[in-house]
Amino acid sequence: MTLPENLERVLPEIGRDLFDVLVIRTDFSDDEAWNTVVGELHRPWGPDGEFAAAVQLIDSPAWSGATADEVLAAVVDEDLIVVFLADRGTMKSPARALLVLSAVWEDVSGLDPVYYQELIESPDPREFRALPAAVHGVQMDLVLGNVDFAEYAGAASAEPDQVLRPV
Repeated sequence: MTLPENLERVLPEIGRDLFDVLVIRTDFSDDEAWNTVVGELHRPWGPDGEFAAAVQLIDSPAWSGATADEVLAAVVDEDLIVVFLADRGTMKSPARALLVLSAVWEDVSGLDPVYYQELIESPDPREFRALPAAVHGVQMDLVLGNVDFAEYAGAASAEPDQVLRPV
């Protein structure tokens, strides 16, 4: 896809709190599906819905068709550890599961296999899918260090549809 000259894939300065969920829309094929996702993201969360939802949405056509790699390349905020994408998979699935990307993923291609063979053969996962209702808990746990990304990815992969649900 070629972007018009006046559109750039740059994450704006948004004054984000560490606990804010950052969602980037990369698929613009279904506004009704997007509105459903946004509605779910803004619902209070927690065991009894006791926490207000804190969401930062990037809803710019510049991001249309952006890949996970392109999104991660645009991440320059060192405090950002996870990004949620509303991609084609989100819009096409009945569950509207977002793609969850680790923003701290490491490229292991340049590591010396003599010392790092196990890491090279089994790198940490860098993505999984989660329901919109689960993303606030994911953000909170990752920021606080209660659960690591690989644990969440493992929990998602254990589900029949490979989608993490709220605990």
